[in-house]
Amino acid sequence: MMTKGKHLTLSDRHYIEDALNEEYSLVEIAKVLGKDPTSISKEIRRNKVVSGKIKSVNHLNCDNRRNCMRINICKAACNKPCKKCKLKNCYRICDHYKPKNCIKLTRFPHVCNGCQEKIRCRLQKYKYQAKVAQSIYENGLISSREGITMSKNDLSELDELISPLILKGQPIAHIFAHHYDEIKCSKRTLYTYFEQNLFKARNIDLPRKVKYKKRKKKQDNSTRSPIHRANRSYNDFLDYVEQHPEKQVVEMDTVHGDKGKKTLLTLFFRNTSLMLIFLLDACTQEEVEYIFDDLYHSLGESVFKHTFPIILTDNGSEFKSPENIEFDTHGERRTNLFYCEPMASHQKARIEKNHVFIRYILPKGKSFSELTQEKVTLIANHINSTARANLNDSTPFKLAQLLLDDTLLNTCRMELIPPDEVHLKPALLK
Repeated sequence: MMTKGKHLTLSDRHYIEDALNEEYSLVEIAKVLGKDPTSISKEIRRNKVVSGKIKSVNHLNCDNRRNCMRINICKAACNKPCKKCKLKNCYRICDHYKPKNCIKLTRFPHVCNGCQEKIRCRLQKYKYQAKVAQSIYENGLISSREGITMSKNDLSELDELISPLILKGQPIAHIFAHHYDEIKCSKRTLYTYFEQNLFKARNIDLPRKVKYKKRKKKQDNSTRSPIHRANRSYNDFLDYVEQHPEKQVVEMDTVHGDKGKKTLLTLFFRNTSLMLIFLLDACTQEEVEYIFDDLYHSLGESVFKHTFPIILTDNGSEFKSPENIEFDTHGERRTNLFYCEPMASHQKARIEKNHVFIRYILPKGKSFSELTQEKVTLIANHINSTARANLNDSTPFKLAQLLLDDTLLNTCRMELIPPDEVHLKPALLK
């Protein structure tokens, strides 16, 4: 039975050595070990070693000896053919010297293990030894995983491509998506190169790697539920989504600055990963309502209802007026608002994770007092133009062009930023 894909063991190599000593055929050895004959042949050729020393290296070992007519190679006062000289060795002075090889080394068995002429043979001998072959195999496993497989020139070219983009704050996934043909390694290898400090950009220049701890469930012994959450709980959300699977979900949240009233309102579309960002003068219910009223009038009733059918948010005080968001000024429903469970922001994890991109540009502790809606829109455009691995290396903006109404993108002034111009550092706003 063939054992394809399995490496040879030490016992297998011992059998090969014994079989070569007994002059078994290649087919017989392969059949016993359950391997393809080609695999056995490669194993012998790859791991054979020199056995002993050549007894006499002279003209007898030259492959051109029979037809050799050269004389006076050593420039001595001698007119005899050099092949008959017993004082000089051809391999030392003759540029036509060609070592003679045994025909058994050019085809199976490739070694001298079972050869009956090896005692009298003057040629270089090779032998297959199981322990030596096993050692070569084990060392190969280690050496194949050490160092880098890229030349200095290739590594220098890769550094010139990668480092400037990393210093702009671009994630490796974004760079890899737009320069796939120029990068001659995988994303995992790029991270390894950064760990080995092979680039001008360092690990500290990479966007931070966020580690999420397993969240503990908080036991809630209270049976009371706030009025604003009536029929809008997370369980109600799951039931509604199950009944209306064709409707898209939009996650909503706010991002706060420091020492200022200005706040960012974020809307995240699950189906495209597109994030809209709006600047609020204060973190109040009135400011949130104003944004939704403005969107409703700008997009029109039909586009708004199709774009924002379901909204999932947390229990922040700015969202505790659900009727003013769900209904327009004439009392007609325009969306459905639901709330996550208290202290369970993981229920809208995707928007929470997407906020990391905002923090690349606006670190925690930075005031939003100098921000304008134009700058906020610029931030959103750069974030939405960043390629994502979970989107098959596409960008949220490109998916939004396919799945969302163009009116939304035009109204919110969404634009695609060229890949190499994407900037996710505070310097973007300078």
